[in-house]
Amino acid sequence: MTYFPEEVVEHIFDFLSSHRDRNIVSTVCKAWYRVERLSRRSVFVGNCYAVRPGRVMARFPGMKCLSVKGKPHFADFNLVPHDWGGFALPWIEAAARGCPSLEELRLKRMVVSDESLELLARSFPNFKALVLVSCEGFTTDGLAAIATHCRGLRELDLQENEVEDHGRQWLSCFPDSCTSLESLNFACLKGEVNAGALERLVARCVNLRSLKLNRAISVESLARILARTPHLVELGTGSFTIEHGAEAYQRLIHAFQKCKSLKSLSGFWDVAPRCMQSIYSICPNLTVLNLSYAPAIQGADLVKLIRHCFKLQKLWVLDCIRDKGLAVVASTCKELQELRVFPSDIYGTGTAAVTEEGLVAISSGCSKLNSLLYFCHQMTNAALITVAKNCPHFTRFRLCILDPGKPDPDTNQPLDEGFGAIVRSCKDLRRLSLSGLLTDKVFLYIGEYAARLEMLSIAFAGDSDKGMVYVLNGCKNLRKLEIRDSPFGDAALLENVGKYETMRSLWMSSCDVTLGGCKALAAKMPRLNVEVINDTDESDEMEENPSDMHKVEKMYVYRTLAGARNDAPEFVEIL
Repeated sequence: MTYFPEEVVEHIFDFLSSHRDRNIVSTVCKAWYRVERLSRRSVFVGNCYAVRPGRVMARFPGMKCLSVKGKPHFADFNLVPHDWGGFALPWIEAAARGCPSLEELRLKRMVVSDESLELLARSFPNFKALVLVSCEGFTTDGLAAIATHCRGLRELDLQENEVEDHGRQWLSCFPDSCTSLESLNFACLKGEVNAGALERLVARCVNLRSLKLNRAISVESLARILARTPHLVELGTGSFTIEHGAEAYQRLIHAFQKCKSLKSLSGFWDVAPRCMQSIYSICPNLTVLNLSYAPAIQGADLVKLIRHCFKLQKLWVLDCIRDKGLAVVASTCKELQELRVFPSDIYGTGTAAVTEEGLVAISSGCSKLNSLLYFCHQMTNAALITVAKNCPHFTRFRLCILDPGKPDPDTNQPLDEGFGAIVRSCKDLRRLSLSGLLTDKVFLYIGEYAARLEMLSIAFAGDSDKGMVYVLNGCKNLRKLEIRDSPFGDAALLENVGKYETMRSLWMSSCDVTLGGCKALAAKMPRLNVEVINDTDESDEMEENPSDMHKVEKMYVYRTLAGARNDAPEFVEIL
């Protein structure tokens, strides 16, 4: 194909939507590299320290959409120090210099300052979409800059961010000429918002299809918003409590009855029981229901609601639904593909948590299930074997037992055979998180059968170094390996060091890896960054003069083209 005109090759490349496929074709020959370089419009960087920002911009000068991830995944569990790094400003500065045609920026687990948002807002005249997930460091002043200067903004999506409220009424900063918004999500904001400015904004944005509100939005304001946006497809409610009697309740019912296009519903930060009945009219059309932030909804009311949602494909819910409620889900939601059950009592002292019975019920009734996140108090091998038989299409299977070393309560045996059944039956499994009493045998099963596994999270599991070795030697497609509180040490770390160059990253915390082992890995693999993260509360003696036999608390290893980063704090040592 190299003799085809570059225009033809570029047209063929347009059919390659996968970043991985495009990376592969760029290695075929110089001509294809050049075509792919100039025609790439979307770029994904899985680790902000794996490559220098300027290099990305120089290679893809025509880039329209940039996605960058910062902190390791375990930052979601407060295992990464707050000021570890992951700064967005260098990426925005490089894009401003090299890619002025940038239209979309998507950042995850990064430090985003008001300065960076101001630069972003002023540097890209055609900017259309900003998505920030689990980011920190910015305030409502930064949001005001985006609202003021991004005149063609279509999407502003703020998910799980830590945003400091400076009292700035940033929604009022959208100019009256702004009519382009199609998606607006500020559910994570904790402060008050200008409800009048919001209502005017959504009224003039006739193409708005997704709107997710924070808990400051009252039911009265929600009813007025819905009246102005009858074509919404996604809605995140506000507080959802009635304070002023039957009239407001009737207006809410009437507003929902006009929303014929709603497919996705979330929010419900605070809930008055009578308000739940107001959404019954839209339930038959819902395909997505996220109640993971709704602790005020009682189990009985939750079950009543779900009985009306027989088209659900995705359900996120708290474990107050109980096993009986999951049985109702199984009998009602035959199209369910994704289920997430979160703990309402993370300390495990309550009685509402689900068990293996709920999971078996779900697998028996929802044969299309392919993605699971399930927090429970106990699990059995028999249940996992049944689930594997009923639902062989899992691509994501994440199970967390709140007592992480708990065995099968029926047999007092490890859960090796149950998870072994999962990896044997689910041939397309890409992501696996497991917990409970587990020995090296389960990792033998994973290495042998999980051929397509890309991400594995391990906690409180295994007997010896053999477990980690089984995984590294067996899982050919593994990209991310996360391990905490497990007995894997230097022998496992150094057994197959070449594997790390085919992976994106390795995280180990509270394991048996020593400083000497980390140094040996760094010496053998100079193209890897080996970071030793010392918690700031460690003793002065260990910080000043640690020996090679000293066990490291946290270690983060990742491949890089950029070398050691220059913004590492004092508690991070890059070997």
